[in-house]
Formats: sequence, C-alpha cells, structure tokens
Amino acid sequence: MREFKHPAPEDLMLERVLYALSDPVRMEIVRCLAGVAEATCGELDGGRPKSSMSHHFRVLRDAGLVHTRNVGTTHMNSLRSEMLDARFPGLLGCILSQR
Repeated sequence: MREFKHPAPEDLMLERVLYALSDPVRMEIVRCLAGVAEATCGELDGGRPKSSMSHHFRVLRDAGLVHTRNVGTTHMNSLRSEMLDARFPGLLGCILSQR
C-alpha cells in the first residue's frame, strides 16, 4: 500500500486549511479526531460512501489537517494539532470551540 504525502509545516497555507474546514463533513471528521488519538476511516465515515470519504480525507491531508498512516490494509488518521498550533497559534482551538 502506498504511503500518503503530507505537507511540511512551512508549506501550510491558511486558505487551504480554511477551505478544508468549510465543508460540514470534513469539519465533523476534524471534530471527531480532536477527541481521539487515532481513528480508522471506517470509524469516521458516518455511513457515507467510501468514494466520497476518500475525497474528504484527501482534502484534509492536502491542507495539512490530518495525518494518515497505513497499518496493514487499514488507514489510521490523526489530527495534526501540534503542528497546526505551531504554524497558526490558536486557530484550531478557536475553530473547534465553535458549534
């Protein structure tokens, strides 16, 4: 299984982060990941089609919000909160505090 590419902290762009969070499904994924260390794609899909969820995870990865690693045939996802806080201090906490 191929490794996923993740942007380096210095390559993160605020516009891409905010775009990724503008979708309710992706925002729900980020909120779920904020409460756990890691979760599989299946735990985060909410019964949505796999093809749709693949797109959402790709957008989140490309924006630098989510780190995905392979464990056998399973994809484990985690929120890159420390890296995001270092790049954009307080942004993630502010966004997650809104309901």
